[in-house]
Amino acid sequence: MCTGGCAKCLGGTLIPLAVLCILDNILLFFPGGKVAEENYHISDEVWCFGGILGSGVLMIFPALVFLGLKNNDCCGCCGNESCGKRFAMFSSIIFAAVGVLGAGYCFVLSAVALSRGPKCNTGTEWTYPFYDGNYLSNQTLWDLCKSPENIVTWNLSLFSLLLVMSGIQTVLCGIQVVNGLFGTICGDCKCCG
Repeated sequence: MCTGGCAKCLGGTLIPLAVLCILDNILLFFPGGKVAEENYHISDEVWCFGGILGSGVLMIFPALVFLGLKNNDCCGCCGNESCGKRFAMFSSIIFAAVGVLGAGYCFVLSAVALSRGPKCNTGTEWTYPFYDGNYLSNQTLWDLCKSPENIVTWNLSLFSLLLVMSGIQTVLCGIQVVNGLFGTICGDCKCCG
């Protein structure tokens, strides 16, 4: 497969992942699937916008660049026919690095949120009753959270999805770094005819 075609395939995969990450992060603003009574009832990691900014908005830019590489006009740069395409593939490496940073940000935030557990009402106060991921292997601890209802499964499911999707985005952007290097060094197989 040509480097431009590979980049287009990667870009087409990153767009739906970015949209899903944004929606996932938005759902986290509704603990247990209900509107929070107060803003401080929402976990701190949700307010860092890992899914909205990191794996969402910052991922849209690389995805659009990758999608445009297939149709990039690559002829006539300083008398060298493949120069334009090579420069475009080089610039895609920079955008892929931005994508890795955004997805990495979301990945780290999601891992921290999973380890820390959700913020919930223990009956006396709103706090983080779990520590160091101890609730992940011991479901009897989930009863410490009195409200919102099902907050542990809610946060666990949504942050796990963010973790997986941002991990996939990181891998796809890493693939584009390698693809971009090949495109920069070797050019595109269909460049200029």
